[in-house]
Amino acid sequence: MAATVEGPDFVALQVKDVPAAAAFFEERLGLRRAPASRPGAVVFSTGPIAFAVREPLPGVDLDDAARPGLGVALWLRTSDASALREQLAQADTQDVSALEDTPFGLTFSFTGPEGYRLTVHGG
Repeated sequence: MAATVEGPDFVALQVKDVPAAAAFFEERLGLRRAPASRPGAVVFSTGPIAFAVREPLPGVDLDDAARPGLGVALWLRTSDASALREQLAQADTQDVSALEDTPFGLTFSFTGPEGYRLTVHGG
């Protein structure tokens, strides 16, 4: 039998300002740092998939990107999409969309650190 992939296991956003991006995810979304991270990165204690912000990989120039992550959909799960949307809007988070009722629960999107477009879904 050939080797197979079970599915995504780790997601990292490449950012120019790791401390500022980490602070955004901690202060606005309530993520907590994992006990250990590699140099140039902040890993959060998330599940089922680990999540991090990190310095750009060699050869990646985020200044040339029309918008970081263009073509990638990153969804974050929450227990209360309505309350989190309100928190983000009150914190002057960029481009917080209206709540939508979808097959995945209530969803909304917003612009996160350095222009990444993120979607939240949940109860």
